[in-house]
Amino acid sequence: MQFKHPEILYFLFLLVIPILVHLFQLRRFKKEYFTNVRFLKELSIQTRKSSKIKKWLLLATRLLLLTCIIIAFAQPFFKAKDSKNSSNEMYIVLDNSFSMQAKGQKGELLKRAVQELLENTPENQTFSLITNSETFWNTDIKSIKSALQNLKYSALPFQLESAMAKIKSRKSAFNKDIIIITDAVGLEPKQLKSIDKSFNTNFIIPKTEHKNNVSIDSVFIHQTLDDFYEIGLKVVAYGDDKKEIPVALYNQNKLIAKTLTKLETKEKTLYFTIPKKDFHGYFSIIDNSLEYDNTLFFSISKPEKINVISIGAPEKSNFLGRIYTSDEFNYNNFAIGTLDYNLLEKQDAIVLNELDEIPQALQTTLKSFSEKGGNLIIIPSAKNAVSNLNQFLSNLGSIQFKTLENKEKLVTKINFNHPLFDGVFESKIDNFQYPKTKTSFGISSSNPAALYYADQTAFLTSTNKVISSVYVFAAPINLENSNFQQSPLIVPTFYKMAINNQNKGLKALTIGNNNPYLVDVNLSKDEILNVKNEHETFIPIQQILNNKVQLTFNDYPEQAGNFGIYKQKEWLQNISFNYNRTESNLAQANENILSDYKTNDSINTIFDTLQTNRIDNQIWKWFVIFALLFLVTEMAIIRFVK
Repeated sequence: MQFKHPEILYFLFLLVIPILVHLFQLRRFKKEYFTNVRFLKELSIQTRKSSKIKKWLLLATRLLLLTCIIIAFAQPFFKAKDSKNSSNEMYIVLDNSFSMQAKGQKGELLKRAVQELLENTPENQTFSLITNSETFWNTDIKSIKSALQNLKYSALPFQLESAMAKIKSRKSAFNKDIIIITDAVGLEPKQLKSIDKSFNTNFIIPKTEHKNNVSIDSVFIHQTLDDFYEIGLKVVAYGDDKKEIPVALYNQNKLIAKTLTKLETKEKTLYFTIPKKDFHGYFSIIDNSLEYDNTLFFSISKPEKINVISIGAPEKSNFLGRIYTSDEFNYNNFAIGTLDYNLLEKQDAIVLNELDEIPQALQTTLKSFSEKGGNLIIIPSAKNAVSNLNQFLSNLGSIQFKTLENKEKLVTKINFNHPLFDGVFESKIDNFQYPKTKTSFGISSSNPAALYYADQTAFLTSTNKVISSVYVFAAPINLENSNFQQSPLIVPTFYKMAINNQNKGLKALTIGNNNPYLVDVNLSKDEILNVKNEHETFIPIQQILNNKVQLTFNDYPEQAGNFGIYKQKEWLQNISFNYNRTESNLAQANENILSDYKTNDSINTIFDTLQTNRIDNQIWKWFVIFALLFLVTEMAIIRFVK
């Protein structure tokens, strides 16, 4: 037991006063005897004994009364077990990612967590609240009540490292209490390493009733017909529930197709046929779990012709004219001597077809062309000096040529995982007609090749940049050196190399993916592009690149949907945004990795524990009560004891 005011205990010397008074009252009496008073004598002795007992009782109660009063003023207390952390700062990390949409016994996990915070957080408790999307520093529950009640689900997945970085940035002399409320979906051991060991960390893991969920994973153009698109919809089922689900397709919010499907396997692809026109809509499903992944927005714009130029001898470029046909491409071939450099910046793809030498001026122009989003295809000439090629390639990436080898080699392997062949093959092909080359360069590159020779060296490789690609062949592919022009591979290979995948065909971007997006438009220095729909408008980061504008969306928009890109009030094109599907698999909840941390069932338990362990047990009130009891006892003794 300790005392807040131990100096008051000196007043215990006052206990001497009632003792002195008592001794004075117990002074000896002189005996006087009377005749014939034997009975009165015995009565006097008995009365004197009871009087003495009464005085001793009064002395005891008065001493105890005075002692209790003095000790009460000294304010005794028992020190708390965790008193050293009583001045800790409190931080609450609340996961409001989409997986918290899952339903527990008392409703959606996030809404229940918010309700518990509102009900159980002490009104005088100062804390900081960190969510996936918002941060509130040094606040209290009354101040953020409205914000908590209106807290929306965030497209950003729960990142514990990000929250810990924010907390560590708040420098303070005090230690920190951390309360982390999350369903642990996607939580990994490496994220826990971001928690400072000196923090007093508590986890609250709300649990779902079941982990079944159906998600629309992706949508793509399966094939393009003369007048129609065949759209593929990939649906993924998590858990064991294999119920039938309704699938609907909308264009401009108008229902155009509906079906009912049963997911016999984890993944299933459905196909829909739509007219070959502008499309601005979404797919929708209905399931009883997460809602955010039940809709996928996408846009298809009317195909625009792709501008392609090949630079090289006309007789070696005839095969390109048969691939880049006039219905889809604006294709032209120029010899190096007749090339108009002003045309290059307006192209989507440029083919350097076996140039014996690449002039320095052309190298500089093509470097700028690649940096501004154009695809570059390089077919080397056997007469071109390796040093000239490598000087050019050093400005475009890490690919370098080695010496020319005069031996026949077969192309025997397709890298189906290479971005160039994404969506080209329905199944892996093993027995295709092997192209061959008579002479070829060795290639040094850290990137995986798209096509390999039998000896596992690269025949076609690439450097894939954010908004463009550089494709490099290891050998000339003219008819004298190779039969690649007769191979079935040549059409899909050159077709895909000319297309910038991010801007052609179907547009379904993911919120939070910061890959730049190119828009074909001419802007003056003072003009900007904005993106909007009926619910939201924002201005993305933008950079003018000749006749294109590069947009970066960062974490915008806040809500998934169909949007339009506008130049002032002029509509340019449609674009669609979707939430990242990383939260769809509720089975990713990993609670086992929290064995080294304190976990609790509710926020109320944590606050009760902190209060019990950190608040001193004040017992001065008990001494006041005892003083009153002794006062009552004294009065009773005076009145009833004779």
